[in-house]
Amino acid sequence: MVATISRLVALSSLVIALGPLGFSLAHAEDTGKSFVEDFTSLDKKRWYVSDGWSNGAHQNCTWSAGQVSVKDKTLTLGFAPQKTKDRDYACGEIQSKARFSYGTYEARIKAAAGSGFNTSFFTYIGPAQKQPWDEIDFEFLGKDPSRVQLNTYVNGKGGNEKMVEVPGGADSGFNDYAFVWEKDRLRYFVNGKLVHEVTDPAALPTHPQKIYLSLWASDKMKSWLGAFSMPEAPVKAEYSRIAFTAPGEPCQFPESVACSLK
Repeated sequence: MVATISRLVALSSLVIALGPLGFSLAHAEDTGKSFVEDFTSLDKKRWYVSDGWSNGAHQNCTWSAGQVSVKDKTLTLGFAPQKTKDRDYACGEIQSKARFSYGTYEARIKAAAGSGFNTSFFTYIGPAQKQPWDEIDFEFLGKDPSRVQLNTYVNGKGGNEKMVEVPGGADSGFNDYAFVWEKDRLRYFVNGKLVHEVTDPAALPTHPQKIYLSLWASDKMKSWLGAFSMPEAPVKAEYSRIAFTAPGEPCQFPESVACSLK
């Protein structure tokens, strides 16, 4: 199953990175600076809104700016019926314009529930930026919101999946998710608690990456996401804070994992 998913994600990640032709190559910085995004508004200098394409045949929705909104200091990514040339649904994604290297990455998220859905907070770089494919993931599989899947890709090789519990469920309210990426280790946190640590050099990315927030679905990847079924109620993922803290810099808000790092 992992091999099949890897092939599909390899194709999708190339499209993710590219977006409109030439965007990433022309605008991405090599190393982004520390920031805290509280979504008072959508900062178009920091974020690019994906619009008008999809990530491959496995994805049953087209990225749409209409499924991205900010209100009451919350970013909402939606999923809704919307007929396009080759898809029946529209979904939402934003991506950072800058690339970021070692440091602390944090997000406060209320994930979507529903079989076939994927809410994501991840970093990625790849061939479209003339770099090897490196990736660090939090992926919330809507078929089982009680857990979140962690994973890394190094030079296109994945297979480092780890499922961890989310107390109370990822869809029932906002929870804090973080990873601390260092040269020799990668640590994942849920609500400030260390839940996974990676020290194998073969599973540790090394290249600066862009930050992505997305909600999408598939009616093809049943073994991973479950059989797709469109709920009657609107489907949405919500993000109330995204932050990056560079190594050696002070923590930027009281709840930050960076405040207690050793």
